[in-house]
Amino acid sequence: MIRTHDNPPHLDPDGTRLPIKLDSTSNGEFAPVPLSPINHAANRLAHEAATHNSKRVALSRRKFLVSACGAASTLLAFNSANAAAGKTGGFFDLLPEAALEPELAEAQIGGAAGEFIFDVQGHFVDPNGPWLQKLPAGSDPLSQMPKAGCALASEPGQRSYLRCLGPDEFIKDVFLDSDTDMMVLSFVPSKPDAEPLTIQGADAVRQIVDRMEGMHRLLLHGRVNPNQAGDLDRMDELKERWGVSAWKTYTQFGPGGNGYFLSDDVGMRFIEKARKLGVKVICVHKGLPFGKQSYQHSKCSDIGVVAKRFPDVSFLVYHSGFVTGVPEGAFQGKGADDGVDTLIRSLIENGVAPNSNVYAELGSTWRYLMRDPEAAAHVLGKLLKYCGENNVLWGTDSIWYGSPQDQIQALRAFQIAPELRAEHGYREITPQLRAKIFGLNAAKVYSISADEVKKYISRDPIARARLSYQEQPQPHFLTYGPKTRREFLRLPGAGKP
Repeated sequence: MIRTHDNPPHLDPDGTRLPIKLDSTSNGEFAPVPLSPINHAANRLAHEAATHNSKRVALSRRKFLVSACGAASTLLAFNSANAAAGKTGGFFDLLPEAALEPELAEAQIGGAAGEFIFDVQGHFVDPNGPWLQKLPAGSDPLSQMPKAGCALASEPGQRSYLRCLGPDEFIKDVFLDSDTDMMVLSFVPSKPDAEPLTIQGADAVRQIVDRMEGMHRLLLHGRVNPNQAGDLDRMDELKERWGVSAWKTYTQFGPGGNGYFLSDDVGMRFIEKARKLGVKVICVHKGLPFGKQSYQHSKCSDIGVVAKRFPDVSFLVYHSGFVTGVPEGAFQGKGADDGVDTLIRSLIENGVAPNSNVYAELGSTWRYLMRDPEAAAHVLGKLLKYCGENNVLWGTDSIWYGSPQDQIQALRAFQIAPELRAEHGYREITPQLRAKIFGLNAAKVYSISADEVKKYISRDPIARARLSYQEQPQPHFLTYGPKTRREFLRLPGAGKP
């Protein structure tokens, strides 16, 4: 069953929520970072613009904000706040009229004809999984999350609120409220018996949306931490029974809080086994460190080493090495010791050329950088320059950030300022480049034909449900993840190696 609605109290009838969500939400792997004064000003201006513009077009605030004009109006307000603060290196390239003219707004942030969006990092919570049995008696994990108050929370059961973070809401957020065509379900760092999402739960959801004559809207990762007992042995089952499309690993995670490098002996054994099994796509969490413990393993110094040694393996660097507390500017060369620059430095020092076998993934990274478009310009500019225009991948880390539609709309409009491009050799973000980032690059990694996928999904049950749903869309504009340090520390195992 595909849910296409929520109860009215949760639909924000007064239009108090913005469609582009700038808040302190994290994905549970890093402590929430409070918004800056510029961000608060941006949200304030966006609310003021929504009141003013909705009256001009004779719509309620809610109907205006749900429309493409509402999203355009919000992004234009963000531009104003950033420009007032002197941050003009990156911006949302929209005509002012898009805030009032629906056709223009759709043309600028509604997506090109035939656009293919393949999100390589998605999550949801298994509301009935065995991970709950490992929690202390009486505990209510994730109960402080805003979305834990959805209509499903009123159903019988002590932890019925977890259904608000489960598969039904996942399908609505990703496939009904956003333009996402495909997604890869990923996993959080955990022991096999304590995963908020198990491979069995993920496969059950994949079957819900697998109605495409052999094609799939959802692919699966297999979580492997080779420094954890039994994980290398489990790889055979993950491939044969569950048909995983790639491996997901966390080099900062391990027994006793000790991480590993892919270039260590245990990392090499992991890579060799992946090659032997014929699933030669390794997705590795880098950046967004879980804390000070084993921090060095969150850096990307090992990426260039293994990429050079194993040119037949694709290494997808999740989060691209991004760290919230590290300022992102132009590449610092040999002095680079943290953040995205550690990835670039490792590639350069090991002679790994752009557009080879290292891919930079944007989950959580792009969402965080939406609050600082100048830093976003540097990060995207560097990744496109040094990893290559064919090797930057779209990921959103949803559902922790709610529907990924706002991230999609923001990237559709984003541009690196000409001055920054000229100074640092960054690329202009063209429609062709966006198409690669949004899905064509990942399609190649996963050996998927974007044209074939679009052909089949245009008539599958999800497409039919979305067509009906779009007659009266009901996005909630909520984020799910922790927004404060207290909420972050209440997550079961999140952010802890």
